[in-house]
Amino acid sequence: MTSTRVHIVSLGCARNDVDSDELAGRLEAGGFSLVDEPEDAEAIVVNTCGFIESAKKDSIDTLLAASDLKARGTTQRVVAVGCMAERYGRELADALPEADAVLGFDDYETIDDKLRLIMSGAHVEAHTPSDRRRLLPLAPAQRQAAASDVVIPGTAPASGPRAVRRRRGNAPSAPVKIASGCDRRCAFCAIPSFRGSFVSRPIDDIVEEVTWLADHGVREAFLVSENTSSYGKDLGELGALETLLRRLDGIDNLDWIRVSYLQPAEIRPGLIEAMCSIDKVVPYFDLSFQHAAPNVLRRMRRFGDPDSFLGLLERIRHLRPEAGIRSNVIVGFPGETDADVRVLTDFVSEARLDALGVFPYSDEEGTEGVDLDGHLPSEVIDERYEQVSDLANDLVDQRALERVGEVVRVLIESHENGVAVGRAEHQGPEVDGSTSFLSDATVAVGDLVWGRVTGTDGVDLIAREEASA
Repeated sequence: MTSTRVHIVSLGCARNDVDSDELAGRLEAGGFSLVDEPEDAEAIVVNTCGFIESAKKDSIDTLLAASDLKARGTTQRVVAVGCMAERYGRELADALPEADAVLGFDDYETIDDKLRLIMSGAHVEAHTPSDRRRLLPLAPAQRQAAASDVVIPGTAPASGPRAVRRRRGNAPSAPVKIASGCDRRCAFCAIPSFRGSFVSRPIDDIVEEVTWLADHGVREAFLVSENTSSYGKDLGELGALETLLRRLDGIDNLDWIRVSYLQPAEIRPGLIEAMCSIDKVVPYFDLSFQHAAPNVLRRMRRFGDPDSFLGLLERIRHLRPEAGIRSNVIVGFPGETDADVRVLTDFVSEARLDALGVFPYSDEEGTEGVDLDGHLPSEVIDERYEQVSDLANDLVDQRALERVGEVVRVLIESHENGVAVGRAEHQGPEVDGSTSFLSDATVAVGDLVWGRVTGTDGVDLIAREEASA
């Protein structure tokens, strides 16, 4: 009997990619066959993103494209999972009848059984969304015991019996989810309501997974969560993240450990020192500033100011001058003034960031920002977004130019037009630019090579092979 062919489309962030790998593992263990191309699939599972309007639109467009394949007879069923499906449930199912099912996080543990029902033509009812923060105790210390009864994608034991992770592809870098959920209440963000409260994965589970990945060709473990700097607060161990990094540092065949999604207000000096001194941890700091003007940050329910942020950057660069630093900012938040924008632009001009994502504010239903006074006209938001985006592009290009002459280590990920392309230590996967590596010798995907930066193309680097470093 031929197994049903399934294609998984993973949208949004690296955290979703981990969920997609686990869904793939559960489906394969349940007798389904995973295929790389949607045209070859009898069922297409779309792991949606529900973060901001543009991401939601991308999810809808992808579901419609998959449904078009169904209309042409090349596939039989289209299923929506992921954050948008969890967030909207029945509402999404009603608005998008082209999808055969809309499944929430509670369906992940039995995704194989659910998909068999869907393939048979049975109707699987979409869930009614609820605030997932209410599923676990308010006190972090009480969550580990309670989490075994709650489905939390990408965590253990909260997701029940853990399926073998099935890697979709053979890239030398792999995301690893170390926690799920978030306890912060940022006024612009709806993620905690549908991802739930913060829950850490036990250190032993993470080490076991990264060891497996390293044994299967992964050179870089990319640690992800909604808020990595909170890791361990529910495990009863202060400095649990530092402990985790030291444990991962001892894994054979693993070369790089990259940490992402750090909250500036939560970073301890000990964490900075660990990230700058542990051998396999690359000097890369993904710091979520979101703004720099103190009054805007307070309205966002965040903390900080230009002096404290610049002081943090100074401490990092004192230990590792070559460290890569990226961030994101939001412009046009309710109540933001022209003076606030000047504070922001002055800060980013001084910060010398390697990558900076700029986002225009938009209301997200269910967030505090919707009800704040001082909402700005859309044309003002667009103007500020263009201003800060243009500045950000210029600044990160300038920062790349500063690296000309540096010796960098590059992880090769592909070949384009006969040139090996990868990332240096300061470049995170997909969002921070790339490095073209020029060499007279043949280099393979997965190789780690040394090169001297000889030029730039915007934020991207060009490096020539260096005999030694």
